[in-house]
Amino acid sequence: MRILIVDDHPVVVTGCRALFASDPSVEILEAFDAKDGHRAYLKKHPDVTVVDVTLPDLTGFELSRRIRRDDPAAKIVMFSVSEDPAFVVRAVEMGIQGYVSKSDDPRLLAKAIRKVAAGERFVSPRLAEATTFVGAAIKASPLTQMNRRELEILRLLGRGDRISEVASELGISYKTVANTTSMLKSKLGAKNHSDLVRIAVEIDLYR
Repeated sequence: MRILIVDDHPVVVTGCRALFASDPSVEILEAFDAKDGHRAYLKKHPDVTVVDVTLPDLTGFELSRRIRRDDPAAKIVMFSVSEDPAFVVRAVEMGIQGYVSKSDDPRLLAKAIRKVAAGERFVSPRLAEATTFVGAAIKASPLTQMNRRELEILRLLGRGDRISEVASELGISYKTVANTTSMLKSKLGAKNHSDLVRIAVEIDLYR
């Protein structure tokens, strides 16, 4: 089994290697940002890809979308420090097969990888239970009010990028980013640009 880990924390990759150290049939590949992760996927075609939600360049959601665009059968496990149930719901809606928190027992990650590799789905029991009982809160979360492009633009604005830099990063026009930023302010009740940055920080889009 070939596993690609896309995470910008070397300790996470080291931990994943340790989880499978006793199994010679497992090969661990690594990438430290979304763009390298996408290239590694296309080159190596791993059986399972483990993706951090918050990466230095793009969100794990956007990376997953790009991978699934090129390979609709891709098997992905989201591995995140965030335990916001809205993240779990978004991942499931995207068709991502697994979701594990970084605060879960590491053995759950290994279990998730093996189950997803076998064609099953897996959400850590603690997160699955939390998601079940916070329906109203999920509906109110900013995460569920944004489409993929809006989420990615908010992430980059929260990182401190200017509109021109966001446009360049996503390969879209300055006008598109400016218009989307205005819509985000209205949708999220933000009074100004600083409010948008604050919201990005509050929902763990910015690292």
